[in-house]
Amino acid sequence: MLNIVRERLRQGHRTGTFPKEAPKLPERFRGLPTIAQNLTPAECAEVAAACPFAALGCSDSQLQIDLGRCLFCADCPAAARGALTFSGDYRLAVRKREDLLLEDKAHRLADKLDKRMRKLFGRSLKLRQVSAGGCNACEADLNVLGTLVFDLGRFGIQFVASPRHADGLIVTGAVTENMKGALLETYAAVPEPKLVIASGACAIAGGPFRDSPEAHNGIGDLLPVDLYIPGCPPHPYTALDGLLRLLGRL
Repeated sequence: MLNIVRERLRQGHRTGTFPKEAPKLPERFRGLPTIAQNLTPAECAEVAAACPFAALGCSDSQLQIDLGRCLFCADCPAAARGALTFSGDYRLAVRKREDLLLEDKAHRLADKLDKRMRKLFGRSLKLRQVSAGGCNACEADLNVLGTLVFDLGRFGIQFVASPRHADGLIVTGAVTENMKGALLETYAAVPEPKLVIASGACAIAGGPFRDSPEAHNGIGDLLPVDLYIPGCPPHPYTALDGLLRLLGRL
């Protein structure tokens, strides 16, 4: 017992300083994309068509990216030609689906809930996580929010086992046919008023399973979404930043 106490004292306080200080992420981290409009109209159309996930578009010869579909792989011709680069900005979550469409304008961060909803959930938010056909990457990065580094509980946010004890759902996965019924029943079991959060490219737009006959293109056509957290998977700080912005804590 004394050895355990001694070791705890030696290790000290391990919880991160976020949100007082911005987290220090690895150089290889791929965050908010930056678009350089340096392509000819033909090149713009060519690189847009090359993305297998339809994350890139070309409108009026201007390259666009849909953060809800992008897997942040950096393997596309747009990245190879320098038209698309990834910054270290982890702040990606938004309230509206259209805010995930980027061209060369500033990225709009998630707005906070209205006053009534913040009064209900601002200091205590219980979420039921539903993996609706995910690969476990998004689920794993949400799970680590409960570890001592991130310590999600210090913000009054917790994951709960029963939807009847939850204030909302946080959904991962593209919603396979097998999970569609379970997702809708879980949503129905959450008492009103409730929140729905789509975490990851699959939950937002289907990810690599987009247009598959065995999966939906995310939850947008099934449930009303209050917060979109893009990424494949979203970094834990991306998810935490989005949740705190939703609750008006940032």
